[in-house]
Amino acid sequence: MLSLTHFLVVFATLWGTLGLPATSDNSQFHPKSGLNLAAKSARKLYLGTATNSDQWNDTTYFNILKDNAEFGQVTPANVMKWFAIEPEEGVFTFQDGDIIADFTKKTGKLLRGHNCVWYNQLPEWFVNGTFSAPDLAFIVSRHCFNLVNHYKGHVWDVINEAFNDDGTYRSDIFFNTLNTTYIPLALYAARAADPKAKLYINDFNIEGIGAKSTALKNLIKQLQADGVPIDGVGLQSHFEVGGVPPTLQQNIEEFVALGLEVAITELDVRFTSLPPDAAGIAQQKKDYETVIDACNAVEKCVGVTLWDFTDKYSWIPGTFAGQGDACPWDEKFVKKPAYAGIIEAFRTRVH
Repeated sequence: MLSLTHFLVVFATLWGTLGLPATSDNSQFHPKSGLNLAAKSARKLYLGTATNSDQWNDTTYFNILKDNAEFGQVTPANVMKWFAIEPEEGVFTFQDGDIIADFTKKTGKLLRGHNCVWYNQLPEWFVNGTFSAPDLAFIVSRHCFNLVNHYKGHVWDVINEAFNDDGTYRSDIFFNTLNTTYIPLALYAARAADPKAKLYINDFNIEGIGAKSTALKNLIKQLQADGVPIDGVGLQSHFEVGGVPPTLQQNIEEFVALGLEVAITELDVRFTSLPPDAAGIAQQKKDYETVIDACNAVEKCVGVTLWDFTDKYSWIPGTFAGQGDACPWDEKFVKKPAYAGIIEAFRTRVH
């Protein structure tokens, strides 16, 4: 039998060999905190962020991004859009997208493909072209197939922003030439490229119950009746402070009731005037909590993605003049109360 003295000698030897601390500081044994860890503790698949690889030279930014405790998923903000992937007709360039895809492989993060068909950020040859309906149908199918086929095994925003706020279809080159047929064309092509991919329709101002979200639900019912593949809905969730719709959870439940999964895909909560006051900062924290609470409450709400995590690289100031401070980290990478709000909201599911 091992004597106490012998045990203590062996234990002390192992302690030193393993490099474990000789002091009373046992902080390394405490669980690490972070947004993604909090999300997974609440039984969500991830909390993630959008990113652009040209920001990665900022070492502070990159060190936060690559930390899997903070982020378990990445959405390329721009480099998988049509202008970057097919800059010339029939010529596909995946180099920039591959940088982010390779990063997710190395770090073990999930990748969300964004996006296949969108009316914006199209290449000049497409914008300036004149296409018959059969020609455009071929172009849409080819683009979606090649893009999803190159990045197999991921979730895809196949259709992005197809509706106006009143629930009518957006007038763009796709709808004006092909009517609504471009939607099943894109979804069928994506499914043919990767039978295992999760295929989403993604949009803004569909977070609450209203004309736009109802139009999308009707589209989904028709797609399902026609046998068109559709797996999920992405709620972009670009909110103003104090503007999270009170029907968010109910709306998520209604999408899930159609047999779909739901993701919060582009979350930020912006101030419409700057600088914010203390009441506004507290409201922003509450708004982030409200979004997380709604997702927490519905099992098939699978995860949450921020539309970048720091105000330093937020898209808001460049689009909405005089507005901003929308992210959980400020421009100097200091965590705001909104960060704590996300953590606290996820923890309500755990407990």
